[in-house]
Amino acid sequence: MGARVRPRVRAALGARFRVTVICICVVLAAGLAFGLAAALAQSGGPSPAAPASPAASASAGAGKTILRVGWTHEPDNLNPFIGQVFSSYMVWYLTYDVLVGVDPVTLAPAKGPSSAGLATDWTVSADGKTWTFTLRRGATWTDDHQPVTARDVAFTYNYVIDNQLSAFTTLTEGVKHVTAVDDYTVSFDCSQPKADMLLGAGSLFILPEHIWSKVPAKTVATSFTNAPPIVGSGPFQCVTFKKGGYVEMVANHSYWRGAPQIDEVLFENYTNEDTMAQDLKAGTLDACQGLLNAQLRMLQDVPGISAQGIPTNGYDELCLNSYDPPGGQKSLGNPVLRDWRFRQALQWAVDKEKICAVVYGGHARPADTVITSDYYKDPDWHWAPPADVAYSFDLTKAGQALDAAGYRDANGDGIRESQGKPIELRLWSRTENEESQLEAKFMAGWFKQLGLKIDLQTLDSGALTDRIYNTVGGKLAPDYDMFIWGWYSSLDPGSGLGYFTTAQINGWSDSDYSNAEYDRLYVEQGRAIDVPARKQLIDRMQQILYEQSPYVMLTYAQDKEAWNTAKWTGWERTPRGFGNVVIPPWGIGTYLTVRPIAAAGATTSGSSSTIWVVVGVVVVAIVLIVAVVLVRRRRRRTVEEPA
Repeated sequence: MGARVRPRVRAALGARFRVTVICICVVLAAGLAFGLAAALAQSGGPSPAAPASPAASASAGAGKTILRVGWTHEPDNLNPFIGQVFSSYMVWYLTYDVLVGVDPVTLAPAKGPSSAGLATDWTVSADGKTWTFTLRRGATWTDDHQPVTARDVAFTYNYVIDNQLSAFTTLTEGVKHVTAVDDYTVSFDCSQPKADMLLGAGSLFILPEHIWSKVPAKTVATSFTNAPPIVGSGPFQCVTFKKGGYVEMVANHSYWRGAPQIDEVLFENYTNEDTMAQDLKAGTLDACQGLLNAQLRMLQDVPGISAQGIPTNGYDELCLNSYDPPGGQKSLGNPVLRDWRFRQALQWAVDKEKICAVVYGGHARPADTVITSDYYKDPDWHWAPPADVAYSFDLTKAGQALDAAGYRDANGDGIRESQGKPIELRLWSRTENEESQLEAKFMAGWFKQLGLKIDLQTLDSGALTDRIYNTVGGKLAPDYDMFIWGWYSSLDPGSGLGYFTTAQINGWSDSDYSNAEYDRLYVEQGRAIDVPARKQLIDRMQQILYEQSPYVMLTYAQDKEAWNTAKWTGWERTPRGFGNVVIPPWGIGTYLTVRPIAAAGATTSGSSSTIWVVVGVVVVAIVLIVAVVLVRRRRRRTVEEPA
């Protein structure tokens, strides 16, 4: 703010009075100008550092409360049957409801009118094959405010089942057909008891039949984009997706759980973590996700900002191309990776402790299986490998394992051979993830010490996905050797294990691993209603993956998030008490409760602030007019009075 020059005081009494009135007016005008700027900033108005996105400018002019959130991974696709990255899921959780909500503390399926899902109650038959759900009344679609009914639920599930839409078939495994009994009762007919019925129903988004029934099955999993505005029943509606720019979400004021306390969310895409952190520090952003260690440390010292590493249910891995193609098909990966003994040898050649310390700055733990340790309770679904089989960093053991498997350096040139040819492997990290690039550099060095020739490259996520699902002559031909990526895991432990079944090749599987025993156990665990019996099956499945190594597990890394606590309140963790704040992996979390601090006291917000600013401006205008009149009158009187 520029300094205001104080007027010089004159000797004459009349001049003093005139100047005094003017000064009072100036002070009032300055105060109202400051109040106007504060009100506009609080209501989402423009600021010198604000991004010049069309959505931001338009919304600010309307006096709306806008929450601006930064991320470094924008949605890959807004179609739930195609998109895979976490930001796509965040948009869907804000746009759609799920059938069964979970308790925000325990993450157990929750019943009752206050639960977060469309179902308020359910029953299951004695044989475990028929599930009946009672739906709440009051949920409506954002396009015409027609009620969400059992027909929409039945349509969604049958759409997945009938068209074998692999994005969600792990959740519909064993469901034969779903029937709308009446408007608010839906029945599931299963071919077998379904252990994951409830938690699986917390991860499948319920779609409006009147929209999606018009989408041909042949395009739904290939080319349909689900372009905004997206019709849903959730707390927000996605109205704009500008690739490389932002996603605009507008509050659904008819949401059945009550309207969000903000008008809009703008998810803004960043290609540089430092720029994102600086924008949060400057006040341009209100929250962000995807920080690196340096930015997290910097923001932890900024008053009014909470910056934390948050444990989450997920992992990072080195994925190995395990595809053993059936007759007539191809794999463009190095054939040595089809041998589980070769893959297992690489487990001894990765120093996970060093990765956690150097790459993640301590915000990660070494990973061993695909079910996160220290996350699940009662029971803990994680299987911990016994000490006598646990992998550690030991290049000597790695070399001995390769020797025993027949992969030796026969000609003494320092490179191991397979069938007389030097073993060369492509190792890829992702362009948009600096941590994966650092991990890859470490691994390239270790693997070279092991006698392998490594071609180290970076690819963006889209190009990498294309290589994973590459086809030749219309048939799958995965074109990669090794890459570093990660997953957020589903709430039900069996869902993530489904990624490694033969049925998920060319679906969720990225390693294209296949094992007959594993497939059989997956079916059995899905039927095991008895929890201890199911855990025994799931433990064995983790043991198989640990031994056969389609993944070299790397870390259970924390999410690094930061949010503004000086201007905003109502930030909520999911799971409550220790989970994510900015990007909850399941549910809407923060986005239903966050609000400006001034609004929390019900004093001012949005349009009401604007009204008071307008009133204030009018008052100042009147005072100025009175002042001018007084000054003019005094001048006249001075002229008219005799000397």
